[in-house]
Amino acid sequence: MSSLPRLFIKHRDLCSLIRTASMPESTGLIAHNWGFAIFLLGVVGLCAFMLGLSSLLGSKAWGRSKNEPFESGMLPTGSARLRLSAKFYLVAMLFVIFDIEALFLFAWSVSVRESGWTGFVEALVFIAILLAGLVYLWRVGALDWAPEGRRNRQAKLKQ
Repeated sequence: MSSLPRLFIKHRDLCSLIRTASMPESTGLIAHNWGFAIFLLGVVGLCAFMLGLSSLLGSKAWGRSKNEPFESGMLPTGSARLRLSAKFYLVAMLFVIFDIEALFLFAWSVSVRESGWTGFVEALVFIAILLAGLVYLWRVGALDWAPEGRRNRQAKLKQ
């Protein structure tokens, strides 16, 4: 600390000075988190500054071109209201389900030594339930994109 001027005080030195003083615990908590409070104040201030600057410098005229969507400077072609097949939403939901499975398994893999055999068996049961769900979706035809493949599979299941 002797190489730095006394003007610069390290954070831990400041915290130890605050702890040694006879302050209530709430004041110590505020003093410990002062950096986070300054960060939040800076974020709110920057957002307010950018919004105010855009309202001052932005165009005030409303016209036909103001309400059109910006598409890289090119004139829009076609309608923006395209209907997507429900298959896309199904695939998105399945992705989210199995992505969350990977998240849980990653969290389990971090603590695999602490959880022991009980945690291992629980992870196997979790994987087995999700694999059973995947097999069910596969058999029902939820993963088939071609309609004739789905009809053929459903006909085989009815027989």
